[in-house]
Amino acid sequence: MTGVVAAQPAAAADPAGYQNVRINEVTSSNSDTVELYNTGSTAVSISGWKVSDDSFSPQSFSPSAGTVPAHGFVTFDSPKGLGDSDKLVIYTSGGTVVDRVEWATGMAKPAMARCGGDGTGAWVTTTAATTFGAANAAGCPASLPAASQVRINEVTSDGADTVELYNGGSSAVSIGSWKYVDSDTGHSAASVSSSSPSTTSIPAGGYATFASTLGLGDNDSVFLTDGNGNTVDSVTWATGGAKPSDERCANGTGDFRTATTATLGGANSCSGSGGGTGGGQLLGGGGSLTSGCTPEAPTGTASTPAGTSAWPGGLDVTIADNVCAFTTSTGPEGRDVSGLAFDPANPSVLWAAKNKNWLFKLVKSNGKWIPDASWSATGKQIRFLGGSGEPDSEGLTVGANGHLYVTSERDNTKNTVPKDTIMEFDPTAGGSTLTPIHQWDMTSQFPQLDTGSKDDANLGFEGVAYVPDSWLTANGWVDPLTGAAYNPANYPLHGSGLFFAGLEWDGTLHAYGLNSDGTFTTFGAISTGKASVVDVTFDAGTQRIVATCDNGSREAVWTDDGIYGFGSGSSSYGHALYSGTFPC
Repeated sequence: MTGVVAAQPAAAADPAGYQNVRINEVTSSNSDTVELYNTGSTAVSISGWKVSDDSFSPQSFSPSAGTVPAHGFVTFDSPKGLGDSDKLVIYTSGGTVVDRVEWATGMAKPAMARCGGDGTGAWVTTTAATTFGAANAAGCPASLPAASQVRINEVTSDGADTVELYNGGSSAVSIGSWKYVDSDTGHSAASVSSSSPSTTSIPAGGYATFASTLGLGDNDSVFLTDGNGNTVDSVTWATGGAKPSDERCANGTGDFRTATTATLGGANSCSGSGGGTGGGQLLGGGGSLTSGCTPEAPTGTASTPAGTSAWPGGLDVTIADNVCAFTTSTGPEGRDVSGLAFDPANPSVLWAAKNKNWLFKLVKSNGKWIPDASWSATGKQIRFLGGSGEPDSEGLTVGANGHLYVTSERDNTKNTVPKDTIMEFDPTAGGSTLTPIHQWDMTSQFPQLDTGSKDDANLGFEGVAYVPDSWLTANGWVDPLTGAAYNPANYPLHGSGLFFAGLEWDGTLHAYGLNSDGTFTTFGAISTGKASVVDVTFDAGTQRIVATCDNGSREAVWTDDGIYGFGSGSSSYGHALYSGTFPC
């Protein structure tokens, strides 16, 4: 055969991580603005992407940037014009549907937005305000509507094509009139009840499953709408991302990842590779800075210390506090939290020490750790013995008597002079200021910190952990002072355990018996093999003393002192607490 053969040009390959880009906010007022958010850990190019309304006729748009940064935003004004009741569909340059949202009359005015986490939260209609280009939290209601508590929680494309819904709310939700559709814009939405006639409601904290009658492909989507036609939730996966399933991690709230084992009808295992959405995600956060809150700029990240083991738990990290929750008169950055300690008498309480002489009692509320207003909504300021100074409070532990033991490196009113102390506070004491019951001063043991430099003075006691005598004796701890097995009776004034303080200067642990008469017994120093220590924890569950060398199922909560994070405009800006999970 002679002549010219014209071949259909190959469709452009979808960029890696495209499924992590989600429609995050939309308005059908005035400029018809749309906001995209990238839940992934790497930037995604949106060059050549298109948008359509309910006509499903894709058209190019002009975004505020050609790439959506990791955990960042891009906005554009829809070229299609968005009606009072409409749809919005986003496509890659190759025509793959990325995300879709639809709303009933008036429901996108002033905006319709994801609440409870940018990119991962549930859709809420008629939000209080628009927040384009920033986190949605400021426009979201204090508590989510019942329907918005229902999430697509797991989905399979293995032939059974099963969808699991989870109700994270406190009341049952009727879903008999709800519908779903896949990424094929030629498909009409199918009703949940027609796919599973018995699935008419989801109990509080419960699950519902149904088999998709539309079929779900290797790379596909599921979009869920309520009986009024408003989008409730959506999920998109890349090729192979839903085999055996694509699951939310953490269960009911996080982003999606490819599971190792499908767990339809029950809590997600969250043990997969992350192939569905590209790995672990930073979840939650956002919110507008409050008055007087001025977070520091991030300065980068530290390198991973040699010999570090892989994290044994889930890959997702969730921002676990409200924005600017720790703004104080001596700390306007709104975070700068250092020591954390769960209360062994009540694991629902988390004690926190803010660097600049404050203590907070935190309780869990709607998935976040917030100040306990019954103790103090704004924290309590602490002083040195006698009511003087501003302790540079760092480490925190809870003793057998329920008292709080806090380390300080220096007095912030004289920050070039070290003051390495451990202070004991009674958390039941009244008033807005706490002074120590006892204070033990070990400054003279560390002359290398007394150079006249505020930087050297700031390398003292960074963490502390109370370790019960019962654990020390049961594990055959050898008393360095006697060379024999540790015998608590030899130290009648020390209470019922020892305190291990971590020195940031050289990464050593220092063991002390803190006596009731204000004196102390020094048992010596222990090398951790690390150049620095920033926290010390005794884990009663695993029966281990843990020296932490940098920032950082059961919940693990850790702090960011303000120098890390992603900076202004990111979901972590103005936040201090982060949580993750690890297996028991």
